[in-house]
Amino acid sequence: MGILYIVATPIGNLEDITLRALRILKEVDLVLCEDTRVTQRLLSRYEISTSTNSFHQHSSQEKIQKIVEQLREGKNIALVTDAGTPGVCDPGNVLVQAAVKEDVGIIPIPGSSALATLISVAGIDLQKFVFLGFPPHKKGRQTFFDQIAQEKIPVIYYESPHRILKNLELLESLGGNKNIIVGRELTKMFEEIFRGSILEAKTYFQTESQKIKGEFSIIVY
Repeated sequence: MGILYIVATPIGNLEDITLRALRILKEVDLVLCEDTRVTQRLLSRYEISTSTNSFHQHSSQEKIQKIVEQLREGKNIALVTDAGTPGVCDPGNVLVQAAVKEDVGIIPIPGSSALATLISVAGIDLQKFVFLGFPPHKKGRQTFFDQIAQEKIPVIYYESPHRILKNLELLESLGGNKNIIVGRELTKMFEEIFRGSILEAKTYFQTESQKIKGEFSIIVY
């Protein structure tokens, strides 16, 4: 029986990877990637020649079963996402669930996470918080932001650059008295952390519209 390694990879800066993660990526028989082209940049940087294959949200049950069969045959496989820790806002949990059912050994290799990165510099009490992942694009979006507006403890979620302004406008209408911490391009060259009210955030990003690039990590409290 092989082992499924859940390997965290950098969220931007390719230096943010552990020595253990690099060793595992070199030693396994196969690396499963959300996007092989993205992962190949990381592997090439560290001269890792391990074979890669794709595994993403559209992967079929047939493909999942094939991966499990490879594990049962004794192959060691690493699962990575494009950035951060697999299983957080990506389909890694589906593969882990299938491996658990077959009694396959699963070992986490911890590391970068946008969630933990923003928490570490928030400067507010986050002993308790709610993490909601990405907002729905259409159905359920209003309910998503209603929950944020009504929540008594901090809420953390992710947002894409294409929706951040509409998102802030909706938040202002529902919970305008709340404060917000916005992490943009975390660990990358143009990393920025904004702190202020929701209104101030909306005004800032409207004025600095050229900065609406890269993924956003957001805390509302």
